[in-house]
Amino acid sequence: GCVLVVSVIEQLAQWHNSTVKAAMERLCDYIPGKYQIMHHMSCCIDREMNADVVCHSLRLCKQDPGQPLCHLYSPPKKEKHLPGFFHALTHARPKRQIRSKSFMGFSSVCAFPLLANLCEKIKYVLRNKLPFEDFDGDKFSTFPTLRGYHWRGRDCNDKNTTVYPGRRPDNWDAKSDSNCNGIWGVDPKDGIPYEEKFCKGADSKGVVLLGDSAGAHFHIPPEWMTVTQMSAKSFINLPMAFSDEFDWPQFSEITGFLNSTIGGWTDSLYLRLRKRNRCNHRDLQNISQNVYFPVNIAPYLSFSLARNQLLDNPAIVIYATIGNDVCNGERDTLAHMTTPKEMLSNVVRALRYLDSHLPNGSHVILTGLVDGRFLWDNLHDRYHPLGQLNKDVTYSQLYSFLDCLQVSPCSGWLTPNETLRNLTSERALQLSNVLKEIARSEKFDNFDIFYMDFPLRQTAEEWRKMGGEPWQLIEPVDGFHPSQIAAALGTGITWQKALHEWPQVLGKENPFNDQIEAIFKDQGGH
Repeated sequence: GCVLVVSVIEQLAQWHNSTVKAAMERLCDYIPGKYQIMHHMSCCIDREMNADVVCHSLRLCKQDPGQPLCHLYSPPKKEKHLPGFFHALTHARPKRQIRSKSFMGFSSVCAFPLLANLCEKIKYVLRNKLPFEDFDGDKFSTFPTLRGYHWRGRDCNDKNTTVYPGRRPDNWDAKSDSNCNGIWGVDPKDGIPYEEKFCKGADSKGVVLLGDSAGAHFHIPPEWMTVTQMSAKSFINLPMAFSDEFDWPQFSEITGFLNSTIGGWTDSLYLRLRKRNRCNHRDLQNISQNVYFPVNIAPYLSFSLARNQLLDNPAIVIYATIGNDVCNGERDTLAHMTTPKEMLSNVVRALRYLDSHLPNGSHVILTGLVDGRFLWDNLHDRYHPLGQLNKDVTYSQLYSFLDCLQVSPCSGWLTPNETLRNLTSERALQLSNVLKEIARSEKFDNFDIFYMDFPLRQTAEEWRKMGGEPWQLIEPVDGFHPSQIAAALGTGITWQKALHEWPQVLGKENPFNDQIEAIFKDQGGH
């Protein structure tokens, strides 16, 4: 955190040919008030020292006994008999006389009083994967962030626990909208409820994602750390992003529903299902989480999944933990990867829970793990946003820095060690084969089950045909997650596979879609 902030301040000073103090003030003007957590550092930054040296001199970064000295930038040149880095530290510390106690709060933004309340809310949603603002307790909300309707369909009555997206209509919704799809009331011409007229027998179904940070659509805007693009507008979405755990599920591959504001375009399984059958409006749930270690989904399904077996429509469940089972930040990363035996146990346990809670006629699609060698192959020698101004930070340096700190999102793939990258992909393939075998051999009462490989190769080929470069399919700041472009292209590939191989999953095309939209327009969108 310190290295990131100091890098941005120093580069702002360089780009605008200003003092460090002026650069700090500029950054503070950009950032919304209560998120200004670094203004007290300006006295300690020297443009002649790189961010690693500054942060070590402030003791915000430290070297534990027996551990390597972690640094993002290349060490300064050696002088006399001292390695440059240590020489810089010994010259920096006496001038600065800064007690580390002054900066203890920097390690956690939640230590700042103005953020403490928001942090408590975020801790709640992280624990429960449920909306913080949910007055009737039906797991749906009228509030966008904090696991609200950016993550699951928007509630249309947060004071009534029997009204929520995805349920079968109550008495054909003649008097009110019980399933929040916007279709209710009676046609005055014939007295037939609109829901019965347009949605009866329409094979309505929702979409549920059980995923990891890729499914949640983790994204840090590159303009937050690219000083040549930075302005007050760059940080307008910071409060929303913070409240959504730096995820953007509203633009994601499976549950996206809003036009993307982070580049690319939005195309999602939910939007295509909604276009196919307008009665599916708002029936979506994104139950994904940002963790970089193997995830056993089954335990948190019991309090996160919102589906009533008797009252609700069937659902298409996408099970897509595309990297967590092989990705961790441990030094002995291979020893901490999920084994095929553990994978089989975890997934079958989750599927049995789903079988006891999903309405009959549902579907489950298991998605294989990605081959993450694509990351190093396409990014390692490119410049990271932090390194673009001075051409001094490549993704290889970023990966090594994170790995040294033991916070790498994936030590097995984000490494110059080709053997380790290959072994990680070998384990990923073994786990994908477990999923494939589950789909082939396991049978369940309330859903059928399918498997598909993660469509990375097809996505890259499709993007190449459009004139794009492979590196554009990867998030630029973390150098790890699929980008907005990759998410949108992946949707089309998944949809075409389902159309040709599992048409029953997508349901029928509703012949009344145009009539539904026409009535919406006539009634001003209600």
